[in-house]
Amino acid sequence: MSIYDKIFPPKKYTLDNGKEVQQKRSRAPIYVIIILIMSIVSINVTGFDPKTLATRGNQFFVILNRMFPPEPSYFGSIVTPILDTIKMSLLGSAIGSLLCLPFAMLASTNVCKNRVVVAAMRLMFSIVRTLPTLVSALIATFVFGLGTIAGTTAIAVFSFSYIGKIMYEEIETVDMGAFEAMEAMGFTKTMAFIHAIVPQVMPAFMSNSLYNFEGNVRYAAILGYVGAGGIGLILNEQLGWREYPNVGMILLVLFVTVFIIESVSRWARKKLV
Repeated sequence: MSIYDKIFPPKKYTLDNGKEVQQKRSRAPIYVIIILIMSIVSINVTGFDPKTLATRGNQFFVILNRMFPPEPSYFGSIVTPILDTIKMSLLGSAIGSLLCLPFAMLASTNVCKNRVVVAAMRLMFSIVRTLPTLVSALIATFVFGLGTIAGTTAIAVFSFSYIGKIMYEEIETVDMGAFEAMEAMGFTKTMAFIHAIVPQVMPAFMSNSLYNFEGNVRYAAILGYVGAGGIGLILNEQLGWREYPNVGMILLVLFVTVFIIESVSRWARKKLV
C-alpha cells in the first residue's frame, strides 16, 4: 500500500449482492499540496511581504482620494481622446477578427488535413498571442510613428491571435456533413468552408468579436504609455504631472464609456445566441 493510500485510505462499500466496490479516491488533497508548495516558492522568489501590504496598502486609497472629486472642467479635453480610443479599438478589433478567419481554417484539423500546416498555424497563433500588446504597440510606433495608427495595429495583432485561437477550436466542433457534401460536388475547400462552415460559426464569431472589442477599449487606455494615442496618452500625461483630479475625470469618463459599450455588447450577444 502506498503512502497516499495510508494517509487517505479509499472508502469501500458492499453492494446488495455481496460484491465489494471501492470508491475512486479524490485527487483534491494532492492538488492542494501542490498549490501550497507553489505558493510558498512564489512568495520566496518574489519577496512578497504581507507586513508591507498591511502597513503601506492604505497609500493606494490615499491616491484614490486625491482623484475625487473629479475636475469637471477637464471633460472637454477628454472627448477627443476617448473617441480616438473607441475608434482604434473598433477598427483594430474588426481588422484582427476578419484577418484571422483564413488562418483559423488552416489551423482546424477537420478542415485542413495537412498536419504540418495545422501545426505551423497553431504555432503562429501561440507566438503572436504571447507578444504583449504594449510591446506590439511600441514596435508599431517605430514603424508608423506616434498616434492612433500604432494603437490600432497593436489591437489588431492581439485580436488576430485571440479570436483566431477561439475560432479554430470552434470550427473543430461543427457538423462537417455539408462541407464534405460540397467538396464531393466539386466545390473548392475555400468555397465549401465559406458556404458550409462559416454560417455555423458566425454567431460565435460575432459574439466573441464583440466581447473582444469591449475588452480592447479597456486595454487601449494603457497604450498611451508608449505613444500609441487614445485616452492613455493624456492619462499618462496627467499622472506624470500629478493632476489627480484630472485623472479622476479621465477614469470616470472611461468607466462610463466601457459600461455603455459592455451593455450594448451584452444585448447584442444575447440576440446572436
